[in-house]
Amino acid sequence: MAINGNNIIITKGGTAIAATKSHEIQSGCELIEISGASQGAWREYIAGRKEWSVTVSYLLLENSRNNVRDVLQVDNIVTLVIKDRSNTYSVTGTAICTACKQTYTKGNLAIGSFTFKGTGALS
Repeated sequence: MAINGNNIIITKGGTAIAATKSHEIQSGCELIEISGASQGAWREYIAGRKEWSVTVSYLLLENSRNNVRDVLQVDNIVTLVIKDRSNTYSVTGTAICTACKQTYTKGNLAIGSFTFKGTGALS
C-alpha cells in the first residue's frame, strides 16, 4: 500500500513547519573514480561521502505576521525531524537553511518554500 504524503511531518526545532503542502527529501553520495589495469576503457567508481537535503513547500498564512520575515531564515542552523504521524519511524539531522522563496501571484494562493542542506549525518 502506498503512503500518503499527508502522513509525513517535518519539524524544525521541535515545531511542525506550518501549512506544508509538499516535502522533498533527497540523499546522495559522491562517486570516486578508481582506476586499474583491468578496467580498460570502462570507468569504475566507489561510493564516497554522503549528503542530504530537504525542501518544504508551504502556504503563506493570512493571519501570520511572520510570512514576509521568513526570508530572513537563511543561514540559520536548525534540527529537522522527519517522521510519520504515528511516530513509528523518524530520521533526525542538523541542517542549514540555504534558501527561502516566496511567490505572490494575483488571484492565487501565496506560497513559499524552504531549502535545507544537511550538515552531518541524517540518522
